[in-house]
Amino acid sequence: MSTPPVDTRIPIDAIAHESFDWRPRVPEMYSRAEVLRQTGAYEAAVTATIADWEPRISGEDAADVEDATRQLVAFDQHAQRTLGTGSPALGPMTAILLRTESASSSQIEHLTASAKQLALAEIDEGDKQNALTVIGNVRAMEAALALADDISETAILSMHRALLSHQPGLEHEAGKYRREQVWIGTGNAGPRLAEFVAPHHDRIPGAIQDLVAFARREDVSVLVQVAVAHAQFETIHPFVDGNGRTGRALAQSILRSKGLVDSTAVPISAGLLVDVDNYFAALGAFRDGDAGPIVRQFAMASRIAAKSGGRLVDDLANELEDSRARMKGIRADAAAWKVLPALVGQPAVNTKYLMTALGLGEMAALRALDALTEREVLVETTGNSRGRVWQHRGIFAVLDAYAAEIRRMSIR
Repeated sequence: MSTPPVDTRIPIDAIAHESFDWRPRVPEMYSRAEVLRQTGAYEAAVTATIADWEPRISGEDAADVEDATRQLVAFDQHAQRTLGTGSPALGPMTAILLRTESASSSQIEHLTASAKQLALAEIDEGDKQNALTVIGNVRAMEAALALADDISETAILSMHRALLSHQPGLEHEAGKYRREQVWIGTGNAGPRLAEFVAPHHDRIPGAIQDLVAFARREDVSVLVQVAVAHAQFETIHPFVDGNGRTGRALAQSILRSKGLVDSTAVPISAGLLVDVDNYFAALGAFRDGDAGPIVRQFAMASRIAAKSGGRLVDDLANELEDSRARMKGIRADAAAWKVLPALVGQPAVNTKYLMTALGLGEMAALRALDALTEREVLVETTGNSRGRVWQHRGIFAVLDAYAAEIRRMSIR
């Protein structure tokens, strides 16, 4: 007796289209042939409403989502058990996981920066432009978690403002909906040959209001809700730049809002980074009326995030414990003990950072750095008498190993 085929579709209304006319705005920049190709009618997407969408999910997909959800919850609880809910390292651990998530999200958009470059950028050291751009994504993620209790249009604009305010040349677009047609794919002169033409900008406010109504529902499985809200956001494409990064920040906000995790940022983008081609293909399938692929991508990404993130937590906790052992004999009230947990979230520091972030006086900061250097917890890396920077090489080694693991898992 043959087994009937499993229906893998999760039906959702496909996008519709509407026609507009296009003429290249600066025709002298293009060849006559290109101007001719890009002059005339084009079709822009019209998003379907999802506020009242009722998911129809197979038992297999439901079990997959349930398993991925369970692993995310277990990861969050593991981080709390490992560090302790009252531990001063839990905040820094959240910071480093958030930065890791931001870096992976940015890498999907081909913006790469190492853990060291990001840490240096946080203390105004180093000069790699990509690191400063990724720091903008860190700020967007921070805003997403801070605003998790208010999933709203205002919150989404705030996430985008935090993102683009750090991206040179685009600061004037930060926190503002686009006011022009945008598209993905072939043709800088116009959208007529594009792979995907986003909705006309006049439709953005209404589409975002519908998205927010869906994200606020309490009767949809959280991971399904996260995946569909993210795919809908990417389809709306409400900004001139930063849509992918803002959309993945929104996913973090929904996870926190629904209480699925409450102590850490989940490195879901690292899971999506493992198979970027299928991630983008899943967004295309969503627009064609099937939410199945994007739900499965987020379930897979959640499992990868839980497994790899759990190892990252353990490895960072081990580095912290090793550093504590090296500091044996230092007075319990010494400032060095206050600095130590902060190194988990910020493994490159200078005196200005310690004074600003931890409230230490300059002499107290210098004494703490001297003590940590003497015990080989930190290494001063500049060799200068001024503008000195200290690094925790063990923590950087852990973060580099994590990034290498994700690269090894990646499907190219």
